[in-house]
Amino acid sequence: MAKRKAKKGGKKRKPSAAFMMPMMPDQYLAAVIGASAAARTEITRKIWNYIKRHGLQDKRNRRMINADALLKPLFGGKNQVSMFEMTKWVNRHLK
Repeated sequence: MAKRKAKKGGKKRKPSAAFMMPMMPDQYLAAVIGASAAARTEITRKIWNYIKRHGLQDKRNRRMINADALLKPLFGGKNQVSMFEMTKWVNRHLK
């Protein structure tokens, strides 16, 4: 089999326009990130800042996020969700 060469110096990937479109959070998400419209990437960044600031990552399994009183309604009432599952739950709170 022939080896493929890696692209060198190519263009930087452009983010999808759908991720950059400002979305309005509902009341539960607004309690965590604020009520102003923001892009999905910015919303995810704000949620991670909140999680890290309040020490909500599980100590043994860092992929799991422990919900506090503000995050529990976002996560469908679950006490703990994985970081991959988190975006699925958060998307339900965007308009």
